[in-house]
Amino acid sequence: MTEQQILEILQDVRHPGRGDKSVVELGMVHSIDIKEDGVSVTLAFSKRRDPLSEYLIGSARAALVRALPEGMKSEVLTTVIEESAPKKKNNTMDLDFEQVKDIKHIIGIASGKGGVGKSTVAVNMAVALARLGYKVGLADADVYGPSVPLMTGTEDTAPNAVEEDGKEYFLPIEKYGVKWMSIGYFAQKGQALIWRGPMACNALKQMILQVIWGELDFLLIDMPPGTGDIHISLVSDVPMEGAVIVTTPQAVALADVEKGVNMFRNPSVNKPIYGLVENMAWFTPEELPENKYYIFGKGGGIAMADTLGIDLLGQIPIVQSIRECGDSGEPAALGSRPDSLAFIELAKALADKLD
Repeated sequence: MTEQQILEILQDVRHPGRGDKSVVELGMVHSIDIKEDGVSVTLAFSKRRDPLSEYLIGSARAALVRALPEGMKSEVLTTVIEESAPKKKNNTMDLDFEQVKDIKHIIGIASGKGGVGKSTVAVNMAVALARLGYKVGLADADVYGPSVPLMTGTEDTAPNAVEEDGKEYFLPIEKYGVKWMSIGYFAQKGQALIWRGPMACNALKQMILQVIWGELDFLLIDMPPGTGDIHISLVSDVPMEGAVIVTTPQAVALADVEKGVNMFRNPSVNKPIYGLVENMAWFTPEELPENKYYIFGKGGGIAMADTLGIDLLGQIPIVQSIRECGDSGEPAALGSRPDSLAFIELAKALADKLD
């Protein structure tokens, strides 16, 4: 493996905010260290924090993993280039709460496990709140599986970057009356990003704190499923007011709800739970809107909410149109079917609790 071959691999790492040029074209490849068992690449950034730095690091790591021979290790390091100061490593972020100071409520949408439709609920709740007349934004913090671009039909859109007071910020994508931001806007289709814990935490903070949201009544944060370092970092470093937990009636999902609730109730986190949303509560055929079939069990969400001492904010039925709308990029909450109305009622319940 030669240095030229490594540079060719890195040609695939594009900077969306700088004309989609590669890190090689932009002169960001500071050094390449090739050893018998691995390759180390150092990317150079200016002292002014690049808003896409974590994305570029993850993309470079992914490109190397794909292209290097099996068994060959790879790492991506960073260095700061200054005109009048010695080079030094800088992996910290200088972000504050300036861009979220005009947001009334920052609410996390969480789940104890994956596969319960958390992102579907988050996207449709945002649209439903907008339909009720509120100013709404949604930050897709699920860095491992960002789905907001697909569910909102904004896959081919990239947020612009602007400079304010010497700092660079993102402008969110606006559609359906909601401001959207997701790491998925910066990844190429089908690209798998490889994140270490601290890198993922930094990327998430950028997706929230380095965005010009403006005045909002609600900013919903679609959190990664489960509990762990990323979740603790989010609630510690972002002024999140509280959370809504999403589950299904299945016993395996409900068993994880308690873990999620306990995380927010932990003294080191101490954030209120505004309620539980039971997704896929029953199946309703579109041609028989009055019929309910409890294919995943009945009343599990109600019982769990009662056990944990939290409110059941809403129950969302399984309707084929929810899946079809999500795949087509038109959220179900835009319509007037039973599933659409369920999301409107859910949004009302949250708004009434907080306003």
